[in-house]
Amino acid sequence: MATADSTTAGVEKPAEAEMARLDSTPGLIVVGGGIAGVTCTETLSDLCPEEEITLISASPLIKTVTNFNQISYVLEEFEVEERPAAALQTRCQNVRVVQDMVTEIDSTNRKITTQSGLKIQYKKLCVCTGGIPKLICKDNPLVLGIRDTESVATFQKKLTGAKRVVVVGNGGIATELVYEIEGCEVVWVIKDTSISSTFVDAGAAEFFLPHLVKDKEPAQGPLKRHKYEVADLEAARRTQPTKGGALGPDWNTGLDMKGQARGSHQVHVEYQSEVKSVWTPSEFKSSNKTADCVPSSTTSSEKPATETTEWPVYVHLTNGKTYGCDFVVSATGVTPNTALFQNQINIDLADDKGMKVDDHMRTNNEHIYAAGDVCTASWEPATHWMQMRLWSQARQMGAYAAKCMVADATGESISQDFCFELFAHVTKFFGYKVVLLGKYNAQDLGNEYEILLRVSDDREFVKVILCNGKMYGAILIGDTDLEETFENLILNGLDLSRYGEDLLDPNIEIEDYFD
Repeated sequence: MATADSTTAGVEKPAEAEMARLDSTPGLIVVGGGIAGVTCTETLSDLCPEEEITLISASPLIKTVTNFNQISYVLEEFEVEERPAAALQTRCQNVRVVQDMVTEIDSTNRKITTQSGLKIQYKKLCVCTGGIPKLICKDNPLVLGIRDTESVATFQKKLTGAKRVVVVGNGGIATELVYEIEGCEVVWVIKDTSISSTFVDAGAAEFFLPHLVKDKEPAQGPLKRHKYEVADLEAARRTQPTKGGALGPDWNTGLDMKGQARGSHQVHVEYQSEVKSVWTPSEFKSSNKTADCVPSSTTSSEKPATETTEWPVYVHLTNGKTYGCDFVVSATGVTPNTALFQNQINIDLADDKGMKVDDHMRTNNEHIYAAGDVCTASWEPATHWMQMRLWSQARQMGAYAAKCMVADATGESISQDFCFELFAHVTKFFGYKVVLLGKYNAQDLGNEYEILLRVSDDREFVKVILCNGKMYGAILIGDTDLEETFENLILNGLDLSRYGEDLLDPNIEIEDYFD
């Protein structure tokens, strides 16, 4: 593991003369060292090599996109590295990174103030402060939110001594966790009728279900990416408790997620249930409830034995069951991190508390922009696009916000990036490549659609959404090699009625039809 002992030296507090200069020289400012913020900063640096750009990051480590691969016209995949903030200054000579927290925004005079007392004027400001985990129980050391590198390190440390963990949530982080955890019982609590419903439907969930108990495939090859740690990061956290940027798409690569017990998976799913209470051992005893055992996958039809183990924490569910465990992982999504902006400036917020942005990533203040998890797209979306708070969209929004900031500052006209024409996301669940295109779950289509399916056990799952003969979305699980063809079919709006089920016939090279 590479270390960066001098990281903070590269981003230390400026001297008084430098502070005075910053106070009197307006520049382009980005707040937030996550994927959206760093991408915005890098893009600004490329577009305006003569302009001074300041990135304010609460963490000494920032997120950088690496190994970027444009799979198709819209679909992209990449990895994310955590690097010392000073590395960005070395790569982008017109960028200065300030490790600090913004405490005040004066939108009238276009000036921000940081926790250390630094005052910086801005021409344009882009807010990329990300999201805050929705914890089911705040201020409980045995309830963890998985959001950034620090929280993952805490999770790993607790897992090494654990025999049972309760995971709450049904999104990407929860899905990846229950698959990766080994040597530990997992109780997966979801409010839905099928697993991973944030991304896939019940049919795809059935395809994944056997992998909850199967042994994982061994990792292929060593981890090639560098991981950095800052020597005095713990001291920095004690004096300035902050959170780093959100995890990237390959956050779990190379991580050891093993508990105390032997064996691979033992996952029990509690469907259509939520956490009602989190109890200490004494509160559990006072409740007069009986703790439930985790059913064995081999004796699921038998009545579970009586739970006799005493656990550090107990989770009482809305279905009446109670499970003891070593700790709880709360992976129930995020809330846009807009608290500072709600209290100090008149920024319009959406119902989900995200900063409303128009099709130029502008808020209702013409000099303040937002990108990533902190914002809510408030323009009329394209037919096949929707916002989801994902790493891919954070990168796209950060890059596009930078282009808009420059265009608006120079009075140029700019068209919205093509990436907002089609929702496209690639990830990996249960060891399978997963591609989501367009309205992949028939979002907003009512009942006026049909579904085509092709399923090969343990190999691939292909689902296509057709509406009025046109393809509106698709889910591709496994190495189908159909993503580029389907992307084109969705965007071109071709009438596919005459093909019927032949569209998914594995004996027909569908790519040749539409080459």
